[in-house]
Amino acid sequence: MTTQDRIDGVDALRGFALLGILLVNIMAFASAFYGLELPGPSFDTGLDRAVHFAVALFFEMKFYLLFSFLFGYSFTLQMRSAEKAGDAFVPRLLRRQAGLWLIGLTHAVLLFHGDILTTYAVLGIALMMLRTRSDASLWRLARLLVISTALAWFALGVAAVLEPPVLERYAIIAAAAATEAAFRGDWQSIIGQHLTELSSVWVILGLLQAPSALAMFLVGLIAGRRQILSRPQENRALFRWLVRLGLFVGLPGAVIYAYTIVQMADSPQAITGLAVGLLTAPFLTGAYVGAMMLFLDSAAGRWLRNLLAPAGRTALSNYLLQSLICALIFHGYGFGLIGHISPLETVSMALVVYAAQLVLSRWWLQRFAYGPLEWLLRLITIWRVPQWRNLASADRR
Repeated sequence: MTTQDRIDGVDALRGFALLGILLVNIMAFASAFYGLELPGPSFDTGLDRAVHFAVALFFEMKFYLLFSFLFGYSFTLQMRSAEKAGDAFVPRLLRRQAGLWLIGLTHAVLLFHGDILTTYAVLGIALMMLRTRSDASLWRLARLLVISTALAWFALGVAAVLEPPVLERYAIIAAAAATEAAFRGDWQSIIGQHLTELSSVWVILGLLQAPSALAMFLVGLIAGRRQILSRPQENRALFRWLVRLGLFVGLPGAVIYAYTIVQMADSPQAITGLAVGLLTAPFLTGAYVGAMMLFLDSAAGRWLRNLLAPAGRTALSNYLLQSLICALIFHGYGFGLIGHISPLETVSMALVVYAAQLVLSRWWLQRFAYGPLEWLLRLITIWRVPQWRNLASADRR
């Protein structure tokens, strides 16, 4: 691969991750019952459960880990960029993380309470503080974070099995119905519901997503130091090993997770299934990385790399655009379809949106140097106005 191809390979992975993020997030937009202890009463057929099972099996808890891994990998690129520009790295990173946090907070309040950017902004500071540790030390800490988080949830699941909590089914249904009604309302109603959701979502982020995300940050930092994704030919054996590990460890764990979450959602066993998912999801994420890198480095995979890379280079803008489109489809200031669209229709919508983003991203980068939010974040990071127009495109005109 040439240098440009190497960058395209990493960006293609990020573009691929956008698909998984969208498929999971759009399910949350489509139904207030998504993620609760009970299935949605309007869509609980065998087909509905099969679609939810497929999303849980292949995408839930795997693709935010893929984004997290790429965040850690890109952290090393940020360090090299700062060194090349002669800028002090720490002030530059702090500005970047502050900008990311502000963008994420706006996203969470206006569009989607399940925002991950604010979490990444905070965890990025922790990554900065750990950046001088050895690879062995980072690897031990990453394993500790994953294992301890999984064990904590497993213990909680065992406790729930031994002493099952009282499940207030009607109260949960009423709360979800009230949530859907709020999201079908006006701007004030929707923002108020986002703020209500945010008051509790921090607990889940802190006890579930954040430790796993930080672990993948650390793994990505190690991979970035070794330039593993930039040297696919030299790391083909590693990528094949990751695929095998994902098939024999990650996939069985994902089956257990998906089955308990979908088929046993209202039982304490769902918590133990979540613990299994937390422990094994990084292996399936690793298999995605390995399989994609092997394919993207092949002659047959170059077309896919070229297709995905523009979306990956504008991943921040695409991530928020996904939320904006989903909000317009499902919230009251748009079509207000929350609770009215089946899981299969929801997934079909996601695929159409993603395909449109691939086309739009290529069109945009033919004219502009950065995505709109990438440009804004770069402005905050380097504290000077970056190039806006694509100079190659301008020269052609």
